[in-house]
Parts: sequence; C-alpha cells; structure tokens
Amino acid sequence: MASADPSRLPLRFWIAALVAFINAVGFTLIIPLIYPYAVEFGLSDFQASLLTTAYAAAQFVATPILGRLSDRMGRKPLLIVSLLGTVAANLMAGLAPAAWILFVARLLDGITGGNTSIAQAIVSDITTPEQRARAYGIFGAVFRLGFVVGPPLSYVAQLVPPLPGFTNLGMGFLFSAAIALLATALCLVLLPETLATGSSKFQFSWRDFGFGRLARSATDRRFGRIFWLTFFSGFTFTIFTFAFQPFFLRVLGQDARNLAIMFAAVGIIGFVTQVFALEPLRRRFALVQILAGALAARGILFLLMPAFPNIVAFVAIAVVFSAVNSFPMPLIDALLSLNSGPREQGEVMGLNASYLSISNAIGPATAGLLVSVSYSFPFWIAGGLTLLTAWFAMTLSGRGTAKA
Repeated sequence: MASADPSRLPLRFWIAALVAFINAVGFTLIIPLIYPYAVEFGLSDFQASLLTTAYAAAQFVATPILGRLSDRMGRKPLLIVSLLGTVAANLMAGLAPAAWILFVARLLDGITGGNTSIAQAIVSDITTPEQRARAYGIFGAVFRLGFVVGPPLSYVAQLVPPLPGFTNLGMGFLFSAAIALLATALCLVLLPETLATGSSKFQFSWRDFGFGRLARSATDRRFGRIFWLTFFSGFTFTIFTFAFQPFFLRVLGQDARNLAIMFAAVGIIGFVTQVFALEPLRRRFALVQILAGALAARGILFLLMPAFPNIVAFVAIAVVFSAVNSFPMPLIDALLSLNSGPREQGEVMGLNASYLSISNAIGPATAGLLVSVSYSFPFWIAGGLTLLTAWFAMTLSGRGTAKA
C-alpha cells in the first residue's frame, strides 16, 4: 500500500484557509463604507478617521492576548469567540442609532479581531516543518484573495433594498456580519481542535500584552530596521488610505458606490500583479532594490494624485498605483523570513504585525488632521514621507540582497 504523500496538506488546513478567506472578505467589505457611513452620522473628517484608529488600536492590544490565550485554552474556542465578536460588532454598527455606538462597535471588532492570527496558529499546529512554507504561502494567497472579493460585495450590499433599521450603507455591515457567522458555523461543524494541550482554565497576566518585547525589538540588531520599515510603510500608506476617501467623494464628486468599485479595482489589479509580476522581478533584482523602487514609485504617485483633480486622471494614476502597491509588504515579509531561523519566524512575523497595527492606528488619525488643512495636503505629506522611506529601505542593502 502506497504511503500518503507527505507534501499533501491536511483537510483541516483547507478549512482554516477557507475561514481566513471568509474573514478577509467580511473585513474588506466594510472598508469602503466606513467613511461615507461616518458622514451619515454627521462626523467630521477627523472624527471619521478615529473609527479606523479605534479598530486598529484595539486590535493591536488584543490580538497577542487572544493568541496567547489560544495557546492555553485551545484554538477552536478562541476562534469562535473572535468570529462571534465580529458578528456582534457589525450588527451593532449597522443598526447604530448614534455615532458613539458606532465607535463602540469598532472597538469591539478590534478587540475580537484576532481570528486571522489564530487561524495561522492552527496552520502551524497541523503542518509539518517541511509543509509549513508551502502552507503559509497558500494561506497568504487565499487571504489576499479575500481582499479582492470584499469590495465588490460592498457595492452589491448597497444595491440591496435595506432591511428595517438599516440604511443602504448599513446593509454592508449586515453582509459582513452574515459572512462572519458563516465562518463561525464552519468552525463549529468542520474544524476540530488542533491544540492537544488546550485547557479550559482561564489565566491572564500583564505579560500577555508583550509590550516589553515589542519595545526591545525596535533596537534589535537583525530585525529592528526592518520593523521600522514596516511601520513607516504602513504609516504613509494608511495616511493615503483614509485621505483618498474624502478626496474621491468631495473633490472628485463621486459617490459611495463608485468608491466601492474603486477599492475593488485596486484590489484586483494588486492581486494579479503580485501573482504574476513579483516572482519574475525577484529573479532579476535584489529584494531591497525592488522594495525601494516600489516605495519610491508609490511616493511619486501620491504626489501626482492631487495634481490632476479629475476622475479620469485619478483612475489612470490609481491603476499604476495598484500595481506598484502590491510589492512592499510581501517583500518585507520575505526579508524577515530570509534573516530569521525556522524556530523564530513565528515570533518575528508576530512582532512585525504589531508594528503594522501601530501604523494602522496612527496613520488614519494623522490623515484626519491633515485633511482639515486641505484634501490635497495628506497626499503631499504621504508622498514626501514615502520617498524618505524608500531611501531608508536602501540602507537595508546588506539584507536579502541576493536575487531570490
């Protein structure tokens, strides 16, 4: 009898990947809705930016705690609790009668938003060391595919006649809640517990926050500068991500449905570029060269966007931006992987995710303040800082410079 193929990934992996895909769809579905939904509540641009900041800050604090609790209590119960938190938060947001409830909903979604990191831990539980690189590659691709599917569903949700208590934009939150509920059902029915040592005992300590380790990592000899690069790249990008929305709606005179279409187009172009263009470039150039070039191009495109304030020019620039923007984060992940051993990659990737979460919390609030000066000002600041980030990336020339 032939032995099983050791490279074949177990069924539980595909269930975990499907959960991650569904979760990514639900998350990205509401991204194009948050700013126009905030406007419906009469929030200022800065107040609207704090909705994104609240989610990212809560997620930054809570995600490592959820991950460590899953190490003690088991993956499945924490994953289900996390997904149910997303269901409750999105229903609360979609039915919110006042702006403060919308803020509470975003905080709740951030606090329970560690489902992807728990799903990644499940992948580690059920794969062998030989399978792990392939498994995480497939997992990441499936997760990114969810970012392509979410924005078109956001557009569809706005076309559906709203149910009682929901507005057209609020229906997007209902769709997202339904998607998270589907993922919860899949976990309950199809996903077994993957951590044999899980315990039902609840234990918690201040060490679970991991802030000390995060602070020490900033000066780490091998990874510190890469972590800072993640922060700077994420910070400048999230300035753009928020500022793009009021610029698109108010300066270019578009509506929320067209905003969802724009997000969808950016996601699709970025996904296709990453799948088909990244590997050929990695064979011809050093990783740092591609990274610095992509960041420099991103900075120039940020500066160009407000220079031509009409929808045709903006779309043309956005198409190029979508392709360029697909490179930085995968390349940073590759640099970290090349410079870390197999027994430390999980911790290193987790720390890098924390730096990205911090940037995702600070960037939108900064953009909200800059928008108060003018709708073009955040693009200029983001462009200039991104060019500086590209220069900083070149200082990593001794790391991962060989052609992959």
